[in-house]
Formats: sequence, structure tokens, C-alpha cells
Amino acid sequence: MDPLSLQDLIDSEEFALDHAGLAVLPFDVCIRLLGTVPVGRVAFVSDGEVVLLTVNHAMDGDSVVFRSAVGSKLSAAVNHDSVSFHADWFDPVTRAGWSVLVTGVAGAVVEGAQTAALERLDLEPWADVVERPYWIRIVPGSVTGRAVVRSES
Repeated sequence: MDPLSLQDLIDSEEFALDHAGLAVLPFDVCIRLLGTVPVGRVAFVSDGEVVLLTVNHAMDGDSVVFRSAVGSKLSAAVNHDSVSFHADWFDPVTRAGWSVLVTGVAGAVVEGAQTAALERLDLEPWADVVERPYWIRIVPGSVTGRAVVRSES
């Protein structure tokens, strides 16, 4: 799904509105939207501080996956009970957009068949100075999303 088709998606379904008038997006729509943008942010606590890092990602079913280097703070996320991943999209012309937040558990993908399957996603890190040979998977515990839709009036 192209992020620009947000209006079509919203128009095709009836979504509840939250207290601020934002469309509350169901799980399946959130997962589909995450697959339409290449960049998100992963957040976790390291050494008592909140760390928020931009990563390019892909979707593997319902899971968010991204690559990591040895010793990076992203690898530290694997040792924590909970991480968050956030991605969004916004059209400055129509002022429509969406935001999705995934909270779950991060884990390193080490099994050969799983790693081989992820390699087929053809996800290459944009920051390529340091090799990022390891895969991190965020298995969602909760997924929430909101959308702002502007009428064409």
C-alpha cells in the first residue's frame, strides 16, 4: 500500500474516532501501513536512559525487523523486556497522515532458516559504513495507530 492511498483506506472503512477526532486504526491496518514506509524509530532503555534511534525496517508478517551491528545500542535492545517501534507518514499538502506504535519484545534472529528468509526481504541498511550482519525482530505485544484525515472540501 502506498502511503498516499491513506485517504482511500480511510474512505473504504468506518473507523471509530478517539477523543481528539483521530481515526483509531485496527491492528491489520497498522501492520499494512508499517510496510509502506522504509524508516521508523526504535526506543529502549540502556544504562538507565531512554534511547531512540532511527532504523530502516521491513515487515515480516506481523513483526518489525531491522539490521544491527555488533556492539551497537540496537543490539542492547535484545536484552530488554520491552521495546517500542514507531513509524508515521504525513502529507503536508492535505495535512493527512498516520502514526503507528508497536510495543513488544526484541530478539536477535539467529536460526539459519529464519535469517535466510529475512535476507530475501532485501533490506539493506542506509547507513552502510559499519556492517550490520545481525537481524533484530520485534514481536508485537500491542499495536496502536491513529490517522488524521482531511476532507477535500
